[in-house]
Amino acid sequence: MQRMPNAIQLTDLTRDDLVELYAYPVEASVPYVRVNFVTSIDGAVSVDGRSGGLGTPADHKVFGLLRDLADVILVGAGTARAENYGAAHTDSELRRGLHKEGLGGDVQGTPPRIAVVTARGALDPASRLFTDTGARPIVFTTAIAPEDSKRRLADAGAEVIVVGEDRCTVESIRAELDRLELRRVLCEGGPSLFGDFLTAGGVDDLCLTLSPQLVGGTAGRIAVSPKAAPTPMEPRHLLLDSDGTILTRFERAHTRG
Repeated sequence: MQRMPNAIQLTDLTRDDLVELYAYPVEASVPYVRVNFVTSIDGAVSVDGRSGGLGTPADHKVFGLLRDLADVILVGAGTARAENYGAAHTDSELRRGLHKEGLGGDVQGTPPRIAVVTARGALDPASRLFTDTGARPIVFTTAIAPEDSKRRLADAGAEVIVVGEDRCTVESIRAELDRLELRRVLCEGGPSLFGDFLTAGGVDDLCLTLSPQLVGGTAGRIAVSPKAAPTPMEPRHLLLDSDGTILTRFERAHTRG
């Protein structure tokens, strides 16, 4: 039986140590999907509809590093709207260094692309996702999404890609990411998108932060789906910060085997 690794104090780690702990498989030949979430210790995924209220300095630090390592940031439309997503702004020097070491990043240090999943193309072309200066966003949508919506998003600068007839399928999303050579995937939610990938057997890695607070309320879980999909995961590390934040990482069993 896999045992949880001993806890490590976050303050004992250098940036290079963190990169080593969170590095993607070197030269991934297919998309490797990492999911990142933060919850309260009573399981709330948000405070008043947003995850920002759960953030801590340690979570923000790792959140930034995960983006630095990724080729693309995948997010559901509901989360993009609720969190007012804009372009990713990352550490260009670190991304160049990561690319040189074969760990991710980008040869020019450019940020990862944002890819939003929306079956109906329900995004505002005037939102920060399209007006914020950064890498060209991707919109994954369906054949039945209104053509005028798809056209407006394309006119706003998005690369609009159809990945299903009436729903965005995980298999098609992964195939398109592979075609675009965006194989270090960071999924930042929401729970329905996470549930879709989980049900399809498409989750390779979970980075879960436990925020040291109780929330209550009606906030949901980090993953929801019509049916359960038990997926064995192996613990990779557990980091502790002085304020009580717990940072964990789990990898799907045999992912690297």
